[in-house]
Amino acid sequence: MVTNKKVVLVGAGFVGMSMAYSLLNQGGVDELVLIDVNKEKTIGEEMDLSHGLPYAPQKMKIKAGDYDECKDANIVVITAGLAQKPGQSRLDLAVANAKIMKEITENVMKNGFKGIFVVASNPVDLMTYVVAEVSGMPKSRVIGSGTVLDTARLRYLIADYLEVSSKNVHAYILGEHGDSSLVPWEHCYVGCKKIIDIMKDNNHPMEDLKKIHDGVWQAAYEIIEKKKATYYGIGMALNRLVKAILNDENSILTVSTYQNNEYGQEGMYIGVPAIINRNGVKEILQLKLNKQDQDKFNHSCEIMKENIEKEIKPIIK
Repeated sequence: MVTNKKVVLVGAGFVGMSMAYSLLNQGGVDELVLIDVNKEKTIGEEMDLSHGLPYAPQKMKIKAGDYDECKDANIVVITAGLAQKPGQSRLDLAVANAKIMKEITENVMKNGFKGIFVVASNPVDLMTYVVAEVSGMPKSRVIGSGTVLDTARLRYLIADYLEVSSKNVHAYILGEHGDSSLVPWEHCYVGCKKIIDIMKDNNHPMEDLKKIHDGVWQAAYEIIEKKKATYYGIGMALNRLVKAILNDENSILTVSTYQNNEYGQEGMYIGVPAIINRNGVKEILQLKLNKQDQDKFNHSCEIMKENIEKEIKPIIK
């Protein structure tokens, strides 16, 4: 087990600070360092968070810092970058944020970082690829938040529809954190019963499953339209991922991880269920997808490959 649990957060915007606030409330981290181009903001965030420590579940050292803090960090979480605007797809952000990721990664690595990267900046699959390529770290030690949030949204909507606890919904979103994601319904369970059987046995229309998935990928656009940004959900998801690493949990989370022919694809980061522990991605779980789902997954991967070739490689060369 990790003894001193130190996390460096690069990006003190809404997403990063939602994760920080979640960590403060739940505990599990000994030291949290905030880095942002707006240094005054990080000092203000440090002060504001620290004032809540008397009511926190455990002692935590919180401070505004710089990249030299990365040397002995267990995890560097990157949430920095331009935010998604109303009507803008995550892929539209690729070029601008890839340049930001490259600079951040170089700054982290030249300070001797040897831990694990967790990337949440959008489009997260492409940004995770940038961090992996620029850092030169083993692919298993660079993890994107992938479809962790999408999966949470899916479980919430299924639970709401069936009126069961979301903790008993075992369903996963695969593929891009975005419009080309897919749900392998054959592998979705409520408790120990397949959701397809539950739908049939209760005379629920099967097309409602599609409506639920549509609700997942449309959620981000709807939230952005209503309140300009999404951050609480992803903040909680990042907290979950960070603690799975620090606590060496061997938990299964749908992260963006490097494909090395596990689903017949290679050369890109994309969301799949994986076992997460203190070394990063221990193993990718390979589901047997039907032809329709495999085709959807392949399509999602092709979008990533196309964007890597057109948009990303010219920036990171």
